[in-house]
Amino acid sequence: MVVKWAGCVSLGPDAEEAPVAPAGGWLGATTMERYGGAFEEAVDGARQQERHYQLLSALQSLVKELPSSFQQRLSYTTLSDLALALLDGTVFEIVQGLLEIQHLTEKSLYNQRLRLQNEHRVLRQALRQKHQEAQQACRPHNLPVLQATQQRELEAVEHRIREEQRAMDQKIVLELDRKVADQQSTLEKAGVAGFYVTTNPQELTLQMNLLELIRKLQQRGCQAGKTAL
Repeated sequence: MVVKWAGCVSLGPDAEEAPVAPAGGWLGATTMERYGGAFEEAVDGARQQERHYQLLSALQSLVKELPSSFQQRLSYTTLSDLALALLDGTVFEIVQGLLEIQHLTEKSLYNQRLRLQNEHRVLRQALRQKHQEAQQACRPHNLPVLQATQQRELEAVEHRIREEQRAMDQKIVLELDRKVADQQSTLEKAGVAGFYVTTNPQELTLQMNLLELIRKLQQRGCQAGKTAL
């Protein structure tokens, strides 16, 4: 008679008890899932490490194209941190979005300045036409007085034009500075090495070089899921 009890099998009073494996084998479903998950994590970690090495190697190659003064500032640690930030491809998307916004902003500002220049051109033409018609209708002995008045009016208009152009140029510079600060802040929050809000010309040039490195990597197809470097 075979009797099952507490996970063992009894073959009789003199027989040794033999353990019975639980359902699903000795490891069980939960343990198998745990080991399976650990294996997948190990594989993913190896892939991430390999991709980090590929990105770092590509960055080191691209850095050689920069001026030596900037090569010295881009240390191994900086490039390694940059490669880590680029691993999942999110930063590539962020940079692409920032560049598109920048291009739209520059186009808008250029069109605004162009419209202002056209307005000034029309204003000058209208004033010139007005002065010519006034001189043609003016009696000779009153012409010197008229011309002096017209000269003052012309100078006033030119002064207005210069002030409006200066104000527009200041607006353009301030708007572009704000966009740069927005880009710096966004990339800093994204964990991109070398980016923080600054107006230091040397730091700005360094950040521009870092952006150029990211852009070149993107052109080479180094986004997540692509292997061409």
